[in-house]
Amino acid sequence: MFPEVDSTWKTFREIQRLLSKTSGKVIGDVMTPSPLVVRETTNLDAAARLLLETKYHRLPVVDSAGKLVGMITRGNVVRAALEIKKKAEGA
Repeated sequence: MFPEVDSTWKTFREIQRLLSKTSGKVIGDVMTPSPLVVRETTNLDAAARLLLETKYHRLPVVDSAGKLVGMITRGNVVRAALEIKKKAEGA
């Protein structure tokens, strides 16, 4: 997600310089409004399908009240699938 920085923090300074030229933009100007979310009760298969069929690499997870409770990533899904496969093969 973030670029690697060398010991002199050159990349970090470059990002700071670029951000200083944002002309007063705030987070609301650049965020994704009404993002696609999944509920914490969403089936893992359905969440995996959403991640694969969209451009997103991660999705916010909300509870029944719509409160953010976490994030699900493609990596989370892959690890869960591998764990399920491993358990099935061991059974």
